[in-house]
Amino acid sequence: MKWINKLEENSCFTNIIVLNIVVFILVSICNVYFFLSQNNTDILLYLGVSANTDILFKRPWTIITYMFVHIDILHIILNLMVFYFCGKILTNYLSQKQLLAIYLTGGIIGAITYIIAFNIFPVFLDVKLNSIAIGASASVLSILFASATIAPNTHVYHSSIKLKYVAILYMIIDIMSIPEQNAGGHIAHLGGALYGYIYIYMLNFNINLGYITEQFISLFSNQNTSYQKRYESDYEYNARKKKEEKKINLILEKINKSGYDSLSEDEKETLFKQN
Repeated sequence: MKWINKLEENSCFTNIIVLNIVVFILVSICNVYFFLSQNNTDILLYLGVSANTDILFKRPWTIITYMFVHIDILHIILNLMVFYFCGKILTNYLSQKQLLAIYLTGGIIGAITYIIAFNIFPVFLDVKLNSIAIGASASVLSILFASATIAPNTHVYHSSIKLKYVAILYMIIDIMSIPEQNAGGHIAHLGGALYGYIYIYMLNFNINLGYITEQFISLFSNQNTSYQKRYESDYEYNARKKKEEKKINLILEKINKSGYDSLSEDEKETLFKQN
């Protein structure tokens, strides 16, 4: 059935959104319970990724769980709005598996960037012991920069603002905000953003930086319903558009000489799709 196939095609995209929402609700319920029962347990300590390597080795799962946890409703709404818009763009060029791989790997790279920074820069040495990173922002920034690299001139929500300028603005804000609060978060954002850009750039050379992550995802996916697309290099895109343009010109020339009724059904369909 067509609607089932459509659901399967969008499974990774939809599941990322659903998982973020479900985790947010569950964490909120736990926090309410702990508050009412006067329990001082902070569940975020067990889900957020720590810059303290001793704690990180005891809680290795946090390098994954942190990217699905949010502090408040505004935090998750902003992240999911960016993910929804940019994720939709990426699914026009990449497979669902690649989308999920960018999200996961971008989040991991963001966490690693944050951990390394907090362990090598003296300014963070005093705070790294109790520092944790929480949020999908590094993953979302990797999706944002991947989409801004693959489709830089896309207009944001039907405005005159192009996606590439939004990405640049995000990067500038994160860099300038490092000396202020949430330095670890801003550093993680930059790590995720850099990965998203490099991932798309390397596809031009047929190098897939997300290959390992994609193979891991395949272990849990239905091989019979995989939905695959491949990103076109600039050369391939230009060659395809030139071929399509040549075909349209021949059709238009035929109309000019013999009229529209002289076209075959395939030629009419080609002309219709172009419009």
